[in-house]
Amino acid sequence: MISALDDFAAVAPFEVRSGATQSAPFVFNSPHSGRYYPQRFLSMVRLDANAIRRSEDSFVDELFAGATMLGAPLLAANFPRSYLDVNREPWELDPRMFIEPLPSFANIRSARVAGGLGTVPKLVGEGLDIYPSRLPLAEAVERIEGIYKPYHTTLKRLLVETQMRFGTVVLIDCHSMPASIRIGETGMRPDFIVGDRFGVSASRALTENAIGLLLSMGYRVAHNKPYAGGFITEHYGRPARNRHALQIEVNRGLYMNERTFQKSDGFDALADDLTRFCSDLMELQHQDTGETPLAAE
Repeated sequence: MISALDDFAAVAPFEVRSGATQSAPFVFNSPHSGRYYPQRFLSMVRLDANAIRRSEDSFVDELFAGATMLGAPLLAANFPRSYLDVNREPWELDPRMFIEPLPSFANIRSARVAGGLGTVPKLVGEGLDIYPSRLPLAEAVERIEGIYKPYHTTLKRLLVETQMRFGTVVLIDCHSMPASIRIGETGMRPDFIVGDRFGVSASRALTENAIGLLLSMGYRVAHNKPYAGGFITEHYGRPARNRHALQIEVNRGLYMNERTFQKSDGFDALADDLTRFCSDLMELQHQDTGETPLAAE
């Protein structure tokens, strides 16, 4: 019998990393940086060990690890994005992938499904098919019920507990993007893209603070284009209810070799900058909202 949890008997599918005490109204989330590829999954796919990683946000959880020392939890996936994408609706599936018909409640017409990037993805980066043939529907059901839903239960718990404690909560959804990304007619290569679903998922002040801090560090920053935020940013960001969500995309060319999946010489400096960014953003958010002080306890 298929069991997604069996795939992660040796390594937990995801984990919450945190310091001793939460002292900031922030929650960090790294849903695409998982690097544990179950052997059963690898035996199912048509891609080699490098190609299957092309959708992976490699090392993003490590880049933002400093947030935990600043008093904020970090939820990190260990499962790979090519196995399961939690930055999608729970049943955003492509009927062409499965042997049996999908349930009536599945969202089969979203742009993400059309692009091969549903909850159980059909493709990895550069449009490569993951599987050589159709999958049993039970494969998707097990991954969604066994990992997707517990992941979101954990994320929601972190957000609710944080808001209950501080009166507000900021979710920073952490991602990376290919170095080849260019913006508009200028062809500018952004170092970061800050997404707030075009002003829907976070306050204007929070977005402006995030962009301003990165610019002040000398980075090139784009806003919402081409990445405005996925399901997580859209689903959890409710600024009118003091729940804010920002998506931060980091250019992989700043910190890794995309061909070999090895960290580059710029990794440590970028991680230090991101720790400073997190610290300064927390302080600015405190100044803007007047909520509980952020000093470590």
